[in-house]
Amino acid sequence: MEGEIRSVALEAIGERYRRYRLPDAAAEAAMAGSLGRYGQLSPLAVCLREERPEVLDGFKRVAAGRMLPAVTSLQARLVVVDEPTAKAIILGLNGIGGRMKELEEAWIVQALVREDGLSQLQVAELLQRHKSWVCRRLALLERLSEECREDLRLGLLSPTMARQLTRLPAGNQIEVVAAAQREHLTAAEVHGVVDLVVACSSRPEVEFILHEPRRALRQAQIEGLPSWDPRLSAAGNRVLRQLGGLLSGLGRMENWLRHRGRADLAPCDRSVLLPGFQRLTRDARTVAELTEDLLTEIDLP
Repeated sequence: MEGEIRSVALEAIGERYRRYRLPDAAAEAAMAGSLGRYGQLSPLAVCLREERPEVLDGFKRVAAGRMLPAVTSLQARLVVVDEPTAKAIILGLNGIGGRMKELEEAWIVQALVREDGLSQLQVAELLQRHKSWVCRRLALLERLSEECREDLRLGLLSPTMARQLTRLPAGNQIEVVAAAQREHLTAAEVHGVVDLVVACSSRPEVEFILHEPRRALRQAQIEGLPSWDPRLSAAGNRVLRQLGGLLSGLGRMENWLRHRGRADLAPCDRSVLLPGFQRLTRDARTVAELTEDLLTEIDLP
């Protein structure tokens, strides 16, 4: 009878819904210790599928019971629900206090959409979540590369970083993760790197960002200097505009010289452009020296 608590033989309990939960050996061992000392403190929640009780809530208690030879049965409360509602109960009961990870939530959302045929709006209504929440969870599985999904499952990739990576093609996702791990980038820096890669129009630009992500971020920040600042005088704002234009041009030139340079030029281009590059070298040195003098004055108390 629904709602009734009964003793159920441990060997008879099914775990078909276990696939929606990440394994947690430490938590299961702790539960085994509690079960051995104090006994079962709360019943499982189960539903019947093909006449077999299937766990909806209490997976760790079942795992703990299987570790203890003295435990042959567990108390369980029966609920009568259809498949979509069963999955909603798993999320509702196990999600209390933030116990479920985003990947586990994503597995349930994907099952509701792909297996049970619900629309994202219907899933949002069933789970009492916003549609954007459902969309983000689905994207974790369907827009994230297999390698990144595995890193997320193992805890090597944070959900915040994973959500940013879903904006990129699978190949770029792996490259950004490698750059983030190599340079120890923060979540905010990864967000910025993803923004830059999304905006790229060529492979050399992507390679520059991946090779020197922090330099690329600084360059992008400089290019994003405002054209006017209320804290500055009229003369200060004129300098700000000149500085922004100059740094933006230098950034583009640096990127071209570093990643394309000679290969981009035809033989007839070189002699024509030579005087311009000679002047660039001379003027850049002069401006750098004058800027260092200015910085010394600015730094004086």
